[in-house]
Amino acid sequence: MRKARGAAPAGLLVVDVGNSETVIGHFAGEDLVSHWRIGSRPRTADEVSLLLRSLAGTDGAAFRGLGSVLCSGVPPATRDFAAALARLTRRPPLIVDHRTAGIPVRYRDPSAVGPDRIANAVAARALYGTPAIVVDLGTATTFDVVGKRGDYLGGAIAPGVVTASEELYRRASRLARVELEIPAHAIGRTTTESLQSGILFGTAGLVDALVRRIARELGGKPRVIATGGLAGVIAPACETIQAVEEWLTLHGLRLIHEQAGAKRRRRAT
Repeated sequence: MRKARGAAPAGLLVVDVGNSETVIGHFAGEDLVSHWRIGSRPRTADEVSLLLRSLAGTDGAAFRGLGSVLCSGVPPATRDFAAALARLTRRPPLIVDHRTAGIPVRYRDPSAVGPDRIANAVAARALYGTPAIVVDLGTATTFDVVGKRGDYLGGAIAPGVVTASEELYRRASRLARVELEIPAHAIGRTTTESLQSGILFGTAGLVDALVRRIARELGGKPRVIATGGLAGVIAPACETIQAVEEWLTLHGLRLIHEQAGAKRRRRAT
């Protein structure tokens, strides 16, 4: 991963609230020194505070005074996480959306773009250059496109690996859950191998087909970066993925916070 230029905050807490998982990171400068991945579920602000304190230590002193960034794709959770972060750090968090991310968003309705998708675009632009395509393998498989000028252009959304396979298991009672690992052959000789081939090679084929189609429309030679919890599993089976960065979204949140700080300093001078 290429490092972006510019001063980073001395300490920063970043939170990405997703539909299935919430990812929390603690940065010291540009370095992600700690990270946690927990299940997403409804929590009150008090419960979130207790959770964050348990990660930091019993009194939460490790996070006191830090800056914080909140990226939430689950609107009911946004207020409670924001309140908990403000309570823990004693400073209000920067809440990421199309207005605060510091990147032009060319969606017809910019407010409809998930903030995690915007954070991915910011990170790809800064760390890998433009044009770029980010493939995020999470609850959904999303494709986010950064143009040559660094604008967020849009993308595509497909069912995620786990989401699609869980629905298959639910509807086909004779099919048992399998480990999500790449099989040795596309031609499965057992039901387990057949499921692994269909789910994983099928997802890899979807990724490659959409990346190629997007790249033709985009023009140039875009960098293609995979991220998300399943990127390390799916990317080796893909022909178009050039880099894997599991924590791309967290780095995007760090960069958004850095850009917002630089903008405030310019206004103050």
